[in-house]
Amino acid sequence: MRVSYRWLCELLPALDATPAEVAERLTTAGLEIEAMEAFGAGLERVLVAAVREVEQHPKRSGLRLVTVDRGGQQQRVVCGAPNVPEPGGLVVLAPVGTTLPAVGVTLTPRDIGGVVSEGMLCSEAELGLGDGADGILVLPEGTAEPGTPLPDALPGAQDTLFEIGVTPNRPDALGHVGVARELGMLFGLDFTPPEPAAPARTAEAELGSLISVDNDDTERCPHYGAGVVLDVQIAPSPLWLRWRLYSLGVRPISNVVDITNLILLEYGQPMHAFDLDRVRQSRIVVRRARAGEPFTTLDGVARKLVEDDLVICDGEGPSALAGVMGGEDSEIRDETRRVLLECAYFTPRGIRRTSRRHALHTESSFRFERGVDWGAVPRVLEHAKSLLTELASGSAVPGALHAKGPAPTIPQMTLRSGRLDALVGKPIVFDEALGILRRLGLGVGSVQGEGAAASAEVVGASWRPDISREVDLIEEVARVHGLDQIPTTLPAIAPQTPRSSGQLERDISAHAVSLGLSEATTFAFVSPRELEALHAPPPVVRLSYPLTEERSVMRTSLLPGLLEALGRARRRGQPDARLFAVGARFLPPSDAPRSAAAEAARPKLEDDARELPEERPSFAALLAGTRPAYLTPHPDEYDVYDAKGLALDLVERMTGQSASLEHAVGEHTLHLHPRGAAVVRVGDTTVGVLGPLHPDVVDALDLGGGLQVVELDLAQLEAAGQTVPRFRPIPRLPAVSRDIALVVHDDVPAGRVQTLIRQAAGELCESVELFDLFRGGSVPENHRSLAFHVVYRDPGAATDPDHARTLTDKEVDARQAEVIRAAEKELGASLRS
Repeated sequence: MRVSYRWLCELLPALDATPAEVAERLTTAGLEIEAMEAFGAGLERVLVAAVREVEQHPKRSGLRLVTVDRGGQQQRVVCGAPNVPEPGGLVVLAPVGTTLPAVGVTLTPRDIGGVVSEGMLCSEAELGLGDGADGILVLPEGTAEPGTPLPDALPGAQDTLFEIGVTPNRPDALGHVGVARELGMLFGLDFTPPEPAAPARTAEAELGSLISVDNDDTERCPHYGAGVVLDVQIAPSPLWLRWRLYSLGVRPISNVVDITNLILLEYGQPMHAFDLDRVRQSRIVVRRARAGEPFTTLDGVARKLVEDDLVICDGEGPSALAGVMGGEDSEIRDETRRVLLECAYFTPRGIRRTSRRHALHTESSFRFERGVDWGAVPRVLEHAKSLLTELASGSAVPGALHAKGPAPTIPQMTLRSGRLDALVGKPIVFDEALGILRRLGLGVGSVQGEGAAASAEVVGASWRPDISREVDLIEEVARVHGLDQIPTTLPAIAPQTPRSSGQLERDISAHAVSLGLSEATTFAFVSPRELEALHAPPPVVRLSYPLTEERSVMRTSLLPGLLEALGRARRRGQPDARLFAVGARFLPPSDAPRSAAAEAARPKLEDDARELPEERPSFAALLAGTRPAYLTPHPDEYDVYDAKGLALDLVERMTGQSASLEHAVGEHTLHLHPRGAAVVRVGDTTVGVLGPLHPDVVDALDLGGGLQVVELDLAQLEAAGQTVPRFRPIPRLPAVSRDIALVVHDDVPAGRVQTLIRQAAGELCESVELFDLFRGGSVPENHRSLAFHVVYRDPGAATDPDHARTLTDKEVDARQAEVIRAAEKELGASLRS
């Protein structure tokens, strides 16, 4: 928002502050001055001059020699402008030595066709006062005596402009009246809004015979005002008006249009001027548009309206898109003689929707979207009528038509002294606070009570829709009092128990990265189709307003996000991936293992006491493509043993305990290949699953190839606990080792055989390790030979090395025999000969 310092001084005559002081005070109060600009800089040496003689240039056609009087001194300049006035006319002369910032030159004497020109007759564009460059600036008769500096003759030629960053909650600052009111409050000055002057001329016509107004949508247009001015003369605006608009970034057009733009900048109230002779049936109707109704706006674009658009219609169809832009059929033209003025209040939400729907962001919609002063509509309308009689020679028709609905309510609030001091953080004199609110234009009642118990009733204002609560009043007092005056107090810091929230997720992420995986950040909401393809638990949380159907439910598995990333990579020619994700799965509450304390603290939904879904922390990883290989010409693809190694390493790092696998085919492994699916256990606790992804899932998700996945339940990992490593002294006595090869049926897992050997060997068994698998030869069909290396040692060697003993062959042989008997009895195994 560009604001004129000169205009502010006109609205607030008592203001005695430099532009720099004004900028500093507004900025500290919340209306940040983003830039300052000097309008008309360098015009101090430019003079008003009177033409005394005009001659044709002796050598150059199209050029003339103009002799001007610059105040008791005459000089001759060469001029090529076509509009040099007759002798006696006033022009603007830039003498030699003048620097014109608008064109970036300093004038020096110039020889033009043998004639020295000492100076320059300037146009508005060369002076930086406008766009007019087709002729020199000709001043009205009697503007000033020759030799008068232009800024003294026409003060509007120079100004200081502020660029204010207006926040959306301050629509009052989108007009000079609102900024002047703000300055009056900040500098302790009383501000009186300008009252409209009486029209210079009035017409004897009856308003009701010229136009009728029907407001069919008082919800979207609570107040529609209309006035008429007759016998207007369309012409260029006077210099002061043209320069004021130009300095504030508005292109001057004609006196009628310029007046509506001037009021927009003065009050922040958009207005629209219709050619009354083009308003069909002399009737205005405010209504909603019909679906598909055609309308061409002032920018020449043909549009199709929707039923949510509010339009201003004449007797046959739309003439304006309410609060946004007028129509080309009723715009002001050179031949316009009768003007219908519209001044209305439209509710912000409707204008905002229409503006965005049609991609029309205008000065009008910008203000209506934030909320204009609905209480100023009658005053603004009368001011516009008065200006039209003054600047366009019109005659105002007495009265105005106001089609109203229920007016917005003005809030009533109570300001409490104790609450004010508590929120601001320092004592504020209550009378001083009430004085600030009065200068804001708010209605302040008498004070009730004393000291911290004092209070006062405050009535809001139509131009400040952002003030509706006690805290809003306190904010106004604080920013005017000075936020920099509020002392800084460091709050007391109480020691707290260290938090472990999220530590489990951070730890497993660090371990996964150290094992060569890359973390993928995935959406927590996925497609039901993906969950169904993965045989994941059905979703329990559905989004009310999903981004797309592919993001409509909260995940019950982390795999959809990882598989989507893999599919996208493979479609772009990258087949290999080592990815992991950590996050919550949203599962039914009954699926969540909880302690009694956790069950008591379980959050409930207030409406029907239903439990909230369980957000279970989880980990998932995938290995796709080929494993890195540096010594082989053809790298091998990842297999289930890579997934096994990854899972066991992660679990053992997280828990400090040995993990085991068990082949499993069931409800939780339907998405895995049945020959490679396994569950991961720590002791008797199942903490996850792993295996190759089922080919049906690969095809359903169009992944283009197989892969291995690992899924871990972090809640179960945490429940398994973490063992602290303990030091074990190096044994001083040698161990005794035995190898045993057992023939078992293919249905017997190797892990079961290994566990049985450890149990049967008893406390002397230190370790059991599988080192060979053999089929064929003397091994029966559907059987295999598993060879284990068993190490025996005295258990005391690890705890009390000084008293440990060496085992005898007899003891070890007895244990080996016990192992063979247990294997034959429980597994149907036989010793391989």
